[in-house]
Amino acid sequence: MSDYAIKDIKLAPGGRLKIDWVRAHMPVLNHIREEFERDRPFDGARVAMSIHLEAKTAYLAEVIRAGGAEVTVTGSNPLSTQDDVAAALAAAGIKVYAWHNASGQEYHNHLLQALDTRPQVVIDDGGDLVSLLHTIRRDLAGGVAGGCEETTTGIRRLEALDREGKLLFPMLAVNNAQCKFLFDNRYGTGESVWSGIMRTTNLVVAGKTAVVMGYGWCGKGVAMRAKGLGARVIVCEVDPVRAIEACMDGYQVMNKDGAATQGDIFITVTGCRDVLTQRQFIKMKDGAILANAGHFDVEINKPDLAAMAVEQRQARHNIEQFTLKDGRRIYLLAEGRLVNLAAGDGHPAEIMDMSFAVQALSARYIVENAQQFQKRLYHVPEEIDRRVAALKLKSMGVVIDSLTSEQEAYMREWHE
Repeated sequence: MSDYAIKDIKLAPGGRLKIDWVRAHMPVLNHIREEFERDRPFDGARVAMSIHLEAKTAYLAEVIRAGGAEVTVTGSNPLSTQDDVAAALAAAGIKVYAWHNASGQEYHNHLLQALDTRPQVVIDDGGDLVSLLHTIRRDLAGGVAGGCEETTTGIRRLEALDREGKLLFPMLAVNNAQCKFLFDNRYGTGESVWSGIMRTTNLVVAGKTAVVMGYGWCGKGVAMRAKGLGARVIVCEVDPVRAIEACMDGYQVMNKDGAATQGDIFITVTGCRDVLTQRQFIKMKDGAILANAGHFDVEINKPDLAAMAVEQRQARHNIEQFTLKDGRRIYLLAEGRLVNLAAGDGHPAEIMDMSFAVQALSARYIVENAQQFQKRLYHVPEEIDRRVAALKLKSMGVVIDSLTSEQEAYMREWHE
């Protein structure tokens, strides 16, 4: 098997510039890389990564390799792979199987090629590698010491396996670490989603009505950034507690049928399917823009939209126009895939510095403690979270207080 299947190795210099740029803005990961180079925690281990293959994730792959691993990388979304970055990794000697705009079959084949390296550790983004290891490549599952999952969607898939007692190897829920979801999901998603929308449409956000479908940590970030850009924000939720939270955060909350008539820009960020369907499309105003920030392209029902359209055409790069019978136009960004990656560069480097520091340290934790795990889904140890936070503060030049021994004793004691 070839060491890479990419679009064009000649694109490597441009990809290297991107990787070097983010490396200069990821001080926590740089610190961990130095540790890995010294300690070599992954010596001899085979690590397979299914990731959104852009500069920041490419640098994570290089950090893991610096710890002695044999690293293989493939994509986790056909539209998020950047061919120049993939080429740069291949040129650096990392096995890469991915290219931008891969067909469904090509994408599937790339995942299988990554698994053909017989990984001992998997780093997943959405659960595609783990899914294959529990289905058509179960023969390889016994050689997997464990893995890490990056996303809310992937965690939900793992939780289902864990509940049913069907996990074939231990997994760490990296997405649930505080230094991941509090910052990556909120500030990272919030900024990158709007960056992707604005880059793709070249339209102003201020004065428009933004409808945010889902008010988890990602939805909170999307709503917060929309408000900061001057939009009127409507939140749609199915969880009553989150709905109250959105109300108290100052947003208008309503059901999606009501919001469908008012929105200018709709962003789905739920992790569920059929969030927007024909029932909502038929009520939308002319020029409504639809974008998805959930992992899979099932939140906006594309077959419904296509069936309603009398004309479907490319209005602009990454924008499909669906014209309805009465002449109203609805625009879908990035084929309904992750708008911040399929139509952008993903989260800012400084944010992913923390997320990928958690990933790197979690992968090390799995390798060093593999014999202690059962075939279950585990939380990231608190000490990893706190260490990443401390390193990030140090890189920012921020000094915080600490408790005295007397204060620590007081906090542990019961008081009348």
